[in-house]
Amino acid sequence: MITAAADDGPWLDEQAGRLVRPYTVSNGRTRPTADLDLLTHVSATGHPATGHPGPEHGRALRIARTPVTVAELAARLGLPVAVAKVVVSDLVEAGLVLAEAPSFRHTPADPAVLRHVRDELRRRL
Repeated sequence: MITAAADDGPWLDEQAGRLVRPYTVSNGRTRPTADLDLLTHVSATGHPATGHPGPEHGRALRIARTPVTVAELAARLGLPVAVAKVVVSDLVEAGLVLAEAPSFRHTPADPAVLRHVRDELRRRL
């Protein structure tokens, strides 16, 4: 897991935006060690973090206090999904979050589900 000292300062600047490239957050790693997809549900375990987690790791833990998908977590962190998966993977390894595959009542390619989505999109557009 990436560690940061408490006085490392902000990684974001109001005018300049992100001061640290996203892959710096993951130490250049692009592959998570845990099996995660966009719909994987992430939730904090409540176990205390040892050491000082990096800023994104800490933010991810706060966001995951309520269950959230990997896709939502990436969006809220403002990180590419590949980087967010590495962050979540670090937190899973540390025992700080649980990552559970989604359970589908229908298969994603169920024609009834696809028709419903099509009809809702037509109705809203």
